[in-house]
Amino acid sequence: MAVTVKNLTKFYGSTKAINDISFEVNTGEILGFLGPNGAGKTTTMKIITCFLPPNDGIVEIDGYNIFEHSLEVRKKIGYLPEHNPLYPDMNVLEYLEFIAKLHNLGKSTIPQRIKIMVEVCGLGDVRHKDIGELSKGYRQRVGLAQAMIHDPDVLILDEPTSGLDPNQIIEIRNLIKTIGMAKTVILSTHILSEVQATCGRVIIINKGEIIADSTTDKLREEFRGSEIITLSLKADNRDPVNELLPMFKNLPLVETVEYDGTENNTHKFIVTSPKGTDIRENLFNFIVSNSLILLEMHRSVVSLEEVFHSLTSAGEKFTESDYSKYMPGN
Repeated sequence: MAVTVKNLTKFYGSTKAINDISFEVNTGEILGFLGPNGAGKTTTMKIITCFLPPNDGIVEIDGYNIFEHSLEVRKKIGYLPEHNPLYPDMNVLEYLEFIAKLHNLGKSTIPQRIKIMVEVCGLGDVRHKDIGELSKGYRQRVGLAQAMIHDPDVLILDEPTSGLDPNQIIEIRNLIKTIGMAKTVILSTHILSEVQATCGRVIIINKGEIIADSTTDKLREEFRGSEIITLSLKADNRDPVNELLPMFKNLPLVETVEYDGTENNTHKFIVTSPKGTDIRENLFNFIVSNSLILLEMHRSVVSLEEVFHSLTSAGEKFTESDYSKYMPGN
């Protein structure tokens, strides 16, 4: 089921929160929707889920327009907002039953859907407890359960792993990946490692505009410069600076070699080669042929965090006049 966003624009007063953005997400796709605070992520999600009207543009869910078929759209969407709205005086089972009835699930269907949600969201031990007594992690699980209780075709999750411990994060990550095989999932989070582990595609939004739309691998490839390899060699009687360093510099495709010091009887070198090359095999063969002992070889990889920072931090530095605004008397 496709989610189609065309030329979406939203103003808050005179402030343009979203500026003419367009994208499409299809069935079987897990999209990571990223951006710094105030970039327009949550506003976009609220428009898609019919919580907010846009000032301009079109959103369609499986061909249903959010203006003309709002009720049909809501039936097809499961939404977990960033601030999880729950009723603390209801117990978990009561709340899930209440949400199921809001979605007009049949009486014969509700018990089975509740049972499935309790199982997949790990709520068995707390199913009879009041929501107000639960930890933040369990409340987040209840929020996930309510978002999926009606078996929606589109799942929109805003910070779904907030407050979960590492084991719970892995469980929810696996659950999202399983759901994403058959449904359309849009996931927003500040934990970029979660996006890298879960999402096949990433959209980065900044100041209301889409600045990147690609797979995580392609984004990291695009922002990678020279290839960087770190070598750790067991120290012997050869001088690392005067003997070994010149030998490495003469290897094919090597741009630079830097001696990074000796520690615990280990010489460390940093070797660079042109972007897109892989000289690890040549390095290994060279090390073996020269009777050196390789302890570690590590190829540096550009992280999604570095890509995100590079795309969203430009022009964000304070100037002297900016600081003066916050000085006493101003």
